[in-house]
Amino acid sequence: MPVIIKVINQSDNPLPSYATTGASGMDVRAHLTAPVTLQPLERTLIPTGLFMEIPEGYEVQVRPRSGLAIKQGITCLNTPGTIDADYRGEVKVILINLSNDPQTILPGDRVAQLVIQQVEQCTWETVDMISVTTRNEGGFGHTGKN
Repeated sequence: MPVIIKVINQSDNPLPSYATTGASGMDVRAHLTAPVTLQPLERTLIPTGLFMEIPEGYEVQVRPRSGLAIKQGITCLNTPGTIDADYRGEVKVILINLSNDPQTILPGDRVAQLVIQQVEQCTWETVDMISVTTRNEGGFGHTGKN
């Protein structure tokens, strides 16, 4: 059964939707009154015109679009971005231009994808010791290059 998310769409863009039956993410579009040009290494916040009521126990993740990344060098910062269930503001996407050339985002351009995920909250238990594993403190490349 699909998760139902209440949404207000203040843009002229269609609601995000799945492009294929097996898609995990839905493309979200820029709600702009004029094009926005990003210089190399410049970042900006792109509005979507969407306001959501996400059910408790879920989040919406904001992720980059692979086509935008490979073709224009534009990706999302803070990836994946998290939209919490209690957030009611406009969904905005942090984009950065990692290419060597200026890149322009047009009104209605697909700028990111949204993925719905179930989440759980934890309760911390303070202890004096935690279990030992084979890996233990190994991290950040501890298994080697190959």
